[in-house]
Amino acid sequence: MIQLVRGFKDILPPETSVWQYIENTAKTHFENFGFREMRPPVLEQAALFQRSIGEHTDIVEKEMYTFAGSRDTLLTLRPEATASVVRAYIQHKLYAADPVAKFYTIGPMFRKERPQKGRYRQFQQINAEVFGVDAPYLDAQLIFMLMTFFARLSVSGLQVHLNSLGCPQCRPAFKESLSHMLSAQSDKLCADCLRRLEKNPLRVLDCKVPGCRKVVAEAPSMLDYLCRSCQVHFDAVKSALEGMAVPYEIDPWLVRGLDYYTRTAFEIQTAELGAQNAVAGGGRYDNLVEMLGGPSQPAIGFAVGLDRLADLVMAKFPPAEPGPEVFFLPMGEAAMEMTAHWASLLADAGVRTEVDFSGRSLKALMRRADRMGAQNVLMIGDQEIADRAVVLRNMKTRDQVQVPLDALVENVKAHLEKPNVA
Repeated sequence: MIQLVRGFKDILPPETSVWQYIENTAKTHFENFGFREMRPPVLEQAALFQRSIGEHTDIVEKEMYTFAGSRDTLLTLRPEATASVVRAYIQHKLYAADPVAKFYTIGPMFRKERPQKGRYRQFQQINAEVFGVDAPYLDAQLIFMLMTFFARLSVSGLQVHLNSLGCPQCRPAFKESLSHMLSAQSDKLCADCLRRLEKNPLRVLDCKVPGCRKVVAEAPSMLDYLCRSCQVHFDAVKSALEGMAVPYEIDPWLVRGLDYYTRTAFEIQTAELGAQNAVAGGGRYDNLVEMLGGPSQPAIGFAVGLDRLADLVMAKFPPAEPGPEVFFLPMGEAAMEMTAHWASLLADAGVRTEVDFSGRSLKALMRRADRMGAQNVLMIGDQEIADRAVVLRNMKTRDQVQVPLDALVENVKAHLEKPNVA
């Protein structure tokens, strides 16, 4: 038997109902903040992610699914959504009518990561991106939007971790100081961090190896190297969050896993997911649009890990699918043919409907209806057809009524609306 590919997972009912609930909540909530949905493809040119994420990040060096396309072009299954949204923003000149644009996306990402709880090789994300606004108040508003989104899902126990990564003017001095400090402690770093130290020392701050974490705890902070402009921006973000009553924790070693971030960086963390404690994260990428060939436009965005968020929601609210409102139980060939027509009309009229065409006994059909959590059953046999009336039974109260076959859909819906029937 062919098995599921390692690192991937099936999302099955009733869990899918939780995912739909989260996605629908996100759509409504984000659109209330002025966002519109974008649906970029999952396949892009590899160069897009190499240039945007950074050639010396773990994502580009070890985790991307890349293969040869036509005309010697390398193609990659997207490991993150921001680069694709920026590419679309530039390619379709979405800045021409109005440089300020807000988009959200929902869909799968792909990375060759070590499979573990809460981390998959195909994982789902909800993303939000804003272009054309450099005001720090927007940074705070996005974090507020995230936290109120989680609140709508009744997810609590979350903590905002906040940092500033500076800008191209003030970051070089910090990188030099960090590189000097890490070089003095290089004998305590893992092999990956020794390589990172040579290519991009900021990536060492993102390492999860315990020995490296001890070294990083003594590292200098980017916050001590911020230029005046970046410091003013960061102070305004903090002040705005306090004004919105959003608590936060300063995390001076928070760098995220991508090179394009500037100034504000943040994560939403939880203690309920073990080692995989980040359920969302993002920050500013003010230089990325220009870096990828577009006009100079500030930008900021975030990603929500949908797999992890679903785990949090299901831990508090175990998924349960509602049973059919009406379960048709036809007995005999004539009843089955008529039921196929009536059940289709009732479902099309907005009633959750199920039919059993197995031809089994009424007792067996009733047992199946009970297992599926049917609210009502509609029993049809030769006698009911002759009488031009069918029996509608409430599975909870066991009360039953006869419903005329003429205008069956309207009659059934009318009975369902009575409080003692459905």
